[in-house]
Amino acid sequence: MLRAENLIFDYPDKRALHGVSLTVARGDIVALVGPNGAGKSTLMRCLIALSRPTSGHVFMNGLDVHQAPRDAHRRIGYLGDFVGLYDGLSMRRCLYHAAAAAGLPKRERQAGLRRAAERLGLVAHFDALAGQLSRGQRQRLAIAQAIIHQPELLVLDEPAAGLDPEARSRLSDLILKLRDDGTTILVSSHILSELEDYCTKMVMINDGRLIDTEPIEQRHLRFRARLAAPRAGLAELVAEVIAEIPGVAAVSLLEDELEVMVSLTDQDPRPQDVLAALVSAGLPICAFGPEQWRLQDSYMAALDTGSAQSIGTGASP
Repeated sequence: MLRAENLIFDYPDKRALHGVSLTVARGDIVALVGPNGAGKSTLMRCLIALSRPTSGHVFMNGLDVHQAPRDAHRRIGYLGDFVGLYDGLSMRRCLYHAAAAAGLPKRERQAGLRRAAERLGLVAHFDALAGQLSRGQRQRLAIAQAIIHQPELLVLDEPAAGLDPEARSRLSDLILKLRDDGTTILVSSHILSELEDYCTKMVMINDGRLIDTEPIEQRHLRFRARLAAPRAGLAELVAEVIAEIPGVAAVSLLEDELEVMVSLTDQDPRPQDVLAALVSAGLPICAFGPEQWRLQDSYMAALDTGSAQSIGTGASP
């Protein structure tokens, strides 16, 4: 659906993207994560033809977005990290203007703006001036503007900024509904706990380089085993004991020879066999159970790994 090939982007004083290549499949909800200044916003702007890379190409369903930016923008919805609204216009007029700018036919604009407002819970504020809205209402209006033309690709930069917990929950539901309706979504946020609720793939960038990209649904299942008393060389011992069990991916020590994490693949996982083997080996297991995967875990692990294992990296000067 979206394919970037060897993107390089140079600012006057530094290189912001170093040969980034990635593919976003139709129906994906991709979490784009990374530290401040990593290149996330620059990458998003290049992907949607708001910034032209120094070199490289971006294709959306075969269309070179930088060769035909207007055609691309009719298919793309974008919410930047800065919410720009016309404060002197009513919410209704802001939405109508956004519909016209996105190329929505005039006969469809009224229905489009009501549909977008209903999805964001804004109908009651139709006649309020944008400049009089709360921060959260302004953010929801900006999101409504981004989806008013039912784009094929929706790119969101910090969409939950300024939203209260209820509005954030509604945003998560909206993103899933948009995906079900056929929209492909790329979202960047520092609120990792919310991204993991709906994203299907994580792309991590640091210092202008991709350092991790993996489908979230293919993450390993993890089980935590805790002993009643410490055991020297616990991780190595557990790895040896369960080495012959199918589907074991990794064993890692968690706490002072008391706890280990056992990662299993999603191909016929058998945690009961792992537990039975540990007990049979005489280990004093006092707790064993599944550990919920968190996007934060993968984020921190990728940061620890650093750019030495970066992917999609081109030559630097």
